[in-house]
Amino acid sequence: MEPSVDGDARVCVPGQTAHAQSSSTSPTYRELKRGHAVGFKKVCRIEEESLCPFPGLPAGVLEMKVKEGSKIRNLMGFAMARMQDDGGRAGLRRVVFTGSGRAVTKTITCAEIMKRKICGLHQMTKLQYKSLREVWESQEDTDSEMTVHRTLPSISILLSKDPLDPLEPGYQPPESVWEQRNGGEVSHVMENRSTDSSDSLMEPQAKRCCL
Repeated sequence: MEPSVDGDARVCVPGQTAHAQSSSTSPTYRELKRGHAVGFKKVCRIEEESLCPFPGLPAGVLEMKVKEGSKIRNLMGFAMARMQDDGGRAGLRRVVFTGSGRAVTKTITCAEIMKRKICGLHQMTKLQYKSLREVWESQEDTDSEMTVHRTLPSISILLSKDPLDPLEPGYQPPESVWEQRNGGEVSHVMENRSTDSSDSLMEPQAKRCCL
């Protein structure tokens, strides 16, 4: 009843058998999105409400839902105003950025901007999948409609001023700690490389002296 038409999408046409749906008379999801299916329009879009991937969060957590058409300037202006300390008013301790589909990249960008504006933030990242249902209706026949079921990737990023569990998958320490750890490893590697290069330069000289 629901043939696969595009990786993460399934089209259901009420009143048709599987053989009829697989025929060329029914538009595919690619044709619907590109506007090639003349006479069809999207009338409904319902996203599945996914559970919070960070159980046990205290009250007062700022939740930022990032959409594909959201403006980063507006999102960050709202979030920064509530996370930063303002005079005698203390800012919030935690914020969660959530986005799905094409908004995943914008969600990551928002989190990275806040980490650079507010130092010492601990990060926890979780990846999920959520279901989406779209209803497309024929403009020529009001009784004809199609339902498209899709699966979208979703990302949730928790930024906290308070320490988080470092053993939890997806944890990332603050930038200062991260740079110190990586900086020590890089400096150690560079020292080894410089020592090796100096030894290799000294070897030809030692051979000339022996000759």
